[in-house]
Amino acid sequence: MKALIFAAGLGTRLRPLTNDRPKAMVEIAGKPMLQHVIERLAAAGFDDITINIHHFGQTIIDFLESNSNFGLNMHISDERGLLLDTGGGILKARQWLDGDEPFLVHNTDIISTLDLKAFYDYHVEHDALATILVKERQTQRYLLLDENDRLCGWTNKATGEFKPDAEKLKGRDLKEMAFGGLHVISPRIFPYLERYRRQEGEKFSIIPFYVSECKHHLIHGYHPDSDYQWLDIGKPETLAQAQEFLLPHPGTSR
Repeated sequence: MKALIFAAGLGTRLRPLTNDRPKAMVEIAGKPMLQHVIERLAAAGFDDITINIHHFGQTIIDFLESNSNFGLNMHISDERGLLLDTGGGILKARQWLDGDEPFLVHNTDIISTLDLKAFYDYHVEHDALATILVKERQTQRYLLLDENDRLCGWTNKATGEFKPDAEKLKGRDLKEMAFGGLHVISPRIFPYLERYRRQEGEKFSIIPFYVSECKHHLIHGYHPDSDYQWLDIGKPETLAQAQEFLLPHPGTSR
């Protein structure tokens, strides 16, 4: 199974820790963020992994080489010339992700106990263009899902903005869910990403793309019934929580 790890971010929220390294190489519980994600993916059966790089990208290349790519089939999508954001980053990595099987996309600053194989299988079962991990958590920007968990739009609570069609979204009984930083995508997406790039330019985010396409294609939200832990470790205030989350506890094997 294939996966893409976003490891190209500048890590501005974690400065000064990222003044001399990429965010993905900030250590938590004795290991870089990137290693935690790689090991979680490998444990779930993902054996073909692409990693995008930008800020101090050579550090990531050297780290992977020093660990023999963790025994996995690894590819580097090099964005050191231009950081492409999430949508542009997926399109840049197309040569390794295209084909006849879905691929999982994982932010390097998200750690969780989510069952990644179940997430992947849910996407396969529903044959969506993309399946997005969503969570009930407080934020300003929400994805809007209908009763069947189909993506219908997006809203910004601070500005009152709705997309893609405010008149059709206002007043509907839609679930407001926050993006969880993971998604599973069908390679059928690439022609639509190419078309979107021609409109928006090389650098673009994936969420506005999803919102623009949800009227025409099935894009699912995924929020499993089972409890799982989830943490955004890309900001200083959550690093201490991440240490507690990841360090083994007496009587456990984690």
